[in-house]
Amino acid sequence: MASRAKIFGILNITDDSFSDAGKYLEPEAAISHGRELARAGADVVDIGAASSNPMSRSVPPEVEIDRLSPVIPALKLAGIAVSIDSYALEVQRWALKQGIAYLNDIQGFPFSEFYPELAASEARLIVMHSVQGLGPATRVAVDPGEIFERVVRFFDERLAQLEKAGIARERLILDPGMGLFLGTRQESSFAVLRQLSELKARYRLPVLISVSRKSFLRAFLGRSRQEAGAASLAAELYAVLVQGADCVRTHDPAALKDALTVWQAIDGPPVTMG
Repeated sequence: MASRAKIFGILNITDDSFSDAGKYLEPEAAISHGRELARAGADVVDIGAASSNPMSRSVPPEVEIDRLSPVIPALKLAGIAVSIDSYALEVQRWALKQGIAYLNDIQGFPFSEFYPELAASEARLIVMHSVQGLGPATRVAVDPGEIFERVVRFFDERLAQLEKAGIARERLILDPGMGLFLGTRQESSFAVLRQLSELKARYRLPVLISVSRKSFLRAFLGRSRQEAGAASLAAELYAVLVQGADCVRTHDPAALKDALTVWQAIDGPPVTMG
């Protein structure tokens, strides 16, 4: 029977997200959707107030903070664990002061001057790899045959830096990146998905994957964003049930929770009827 994966529901408070641009930009809509994600099965609501796709516009840190300010306390008051998805140092500093449960950085926390603050905080840290290194996703050509070694080299170096700075290893979660964060070749994402269990074995840390509605799945099948649900769920189930992923970041927590529940009911011991 597969172990229970932690589900991170995606809440984009942006006007240029590839998946739901502008839909939850107003605080009331964002708060309502965050609560709905939790009701649907999300263990954590992962909030991003600035997009990271190649077509996204730069968002000043003060705008990110303004978008997040009314949403975080409302969700925390409802008993919902909150993760903040931002690579802006000013926003990360502010978010830690709000007592968030997770801090999610697509750059993998590259700034050593921030490490003392990270070490002093209690938030768990999602350390993500990307071929871009710094900033949002761009279109970088990477040989799929080399991508896993690039991921490993990144984590070898970054984890050593974080631990040397006094950041407890048990607070770290690894995200190898997916889609354009692994390059323009679809096969790069498939290759890394096939090797998630190797990442777990090498580092003995939880692994998070975020494939929901990603471009590599849409392009592979020729589907639109609205049609990408089945492909996203298939990749998520493979990551959890075959490769042992510990956390999944998804737009549709209800579908993933239902699928995992049914799978475990089938894969578990027979049900005795009274």
